Amino acid sequence: MNDVTVTALGHAGLRVDAPGLSLLCDPWLSPGGTFLGSWFQFPDNAHLRRPEILDADWVAISHEHLDHLDLPLLASLRPSTRLVIPRYPAPELRSRIAAAALPHVVIELDPWERLALNDRGDWVTVIPELSPMCHDAAILVCAAGRGIMHTNDARLSVAQLRRAAEEVGHPLDLMGLQMSGASWHPICYEYPPERVAEISAQKRMGKFKSVSRLLRSAPPRIAMPYAGPPAFLDPALAHFNEHVPSPGIFPDQGQALEYLRERLPDQEAVVLLPGDALDVGSGQVRRDPHWAGFSFADVSDYLAQYAARRADEVAEVYDRYPDPPAGSGLAERFAEHFTALGRLSEYFNGRIDMTVRFVVDGADGGTWDVELGPAGVQVHLEPLPEQPQYRLRMHARWLDPVLRRELAWEDLFLSLRISAWRCPDRYNDYLVGLLKHANAQALEAVERFETARDPEETVQVRDGDTIWEVSRYCPHAGEDLSHGAVVRDGVLRCLGHNFDFDLATGACANARCDPLVSRQVTPALQTR
Repeated sequence: MNDVTVTALGHAGLRVDAPGLSLLCDPWLSPGGTFLGSWFQFPDNAHLRRPEILDADWVAISHEHLDHLDLPLLASLRPSTRLVIPRYPAPELRSRIAAAALPHVVIELDPWERLALNDRGDWVTVIPELSPMCHDAAILVCAAGRGIMHTNDARLSVAQLRRAAEEVGHPLDLMGLQMSGASWHPICYEYPPERVAEISAQKRMGKFKSVSRLLRSAPPRIAMPYAGPPAFLDPALAHFNEHVPSPGIFPDQGQALEYLRERLPDQEAVVLLPGDALDVGSGQVRRDPHWAGFSFADVSDYLAQYAARRADEVAEVYDRYPDPPAGSGLAERFAEHFTALGRLSEYFNGRIDMTVRFVVDGADGGTWDVELGPAGVQVHLEPLPEQPQYRLRMHARWLDPVLRRELAWEDLFLSLRISAWRCPDRYNDYLVGLLKHANAQALEAVERFETARDPEETVQVRDGDTIWEVSRYCPHAGEDLSHGAVVRDGVLRCLGHNFDFDLATGACANARCDPLVSRQVTPALQTR
């Protein structure tokens, strides 16, 4: 095999070089941050904005999140560079690229469809998550015989990872792993600090265990934790940097590496900082001298200096999104927006089935209630007398670009420029899915996926001395529970998204979800 080099670009960005091949994966290097100026690359990768780093024949983009889809950077690439993207049920990714009027050829791939990258036998394919509720996909590259898995945000199943190795023809040579969260729960919720710490610790460990399970099932030759925490440089958001140390939901790459070395001592693992290059064949790393003296151990001074360098960029975000003045019609546009959303899917409306209150601060804000349920949607521009089941608070300056369709709801949520409350305290994936996709085709794809699963197929799981027969596939996102679950004290936890099911009743304890089919097996039926 010929030598293949993988260079870290920061966050989840990679550059793959092989004879006759230059490919960028999810490069995010533009200044100004993203998600309304809330996320910045950590550590800062500004020194990589150089032609020799960014000049490539191909760019693979995994999904539409703006820390992976860097449109200003793509616009700066030579026109002959070709873009490769997954084909998703919703058009959001390709629509964002089209709206940018880029000169590049865009090639959409179906799941597992191979695209030849040159005449040397190199190819790329995409591996979307099983459930179409999440439009995330891993990118698998075979270069000079080396198998490189760019997992980014995609939560793959064990079966998908094993198939990837089969596609390459041998165990993967390198697998990039995201081990840091990208969630506004629980840190944007109105919980007491001890509850935030408790939930954060659970989510952190759930993510770590999920990655460990994948690595044990189909170990690559080299594992590489990446896509660690963003840096929050806006003073209004700087407190979120406190969620990097344990038990926070944003562990950095150093913490992820420490966990892997402790739990999987036989798994070779490495962390690359932006500009570090790995020779995939030998496993040797060429360190970028830019990072001399850098350490994850204490980054408080580093973050303070970083924030000072980017203060003008944060200020520009506030200038770009001013507070809409009184009388701007924000409430009326809000009502029109949700009336249109409510027409998209009866299936989603019925599974949301609650009142969501929006508390909007600013000169043209207000308190507006949206009833979503089987009967459709009702928007009330005066708060209803009864307590809602969910409440979201945000400033009008951040809501306005969403209503103008300049930003997606998920961009706003990921910005962490919101606060939330819910009672009962259960996750409703359908509310988030409706806002996230806002597209009839995407919602129909979810409905087809969820209603087509065979509830009769079961597997057996053990809880101490008790054996239970349960649905093979998680009713939420289709994770195969034969090797994607842990069982303890009468509760089955699906490791795909950490949904908990009471084995005695099958009910989901921590989210809005169909029940799991579950029954206790009598001794006569136990397998031997």
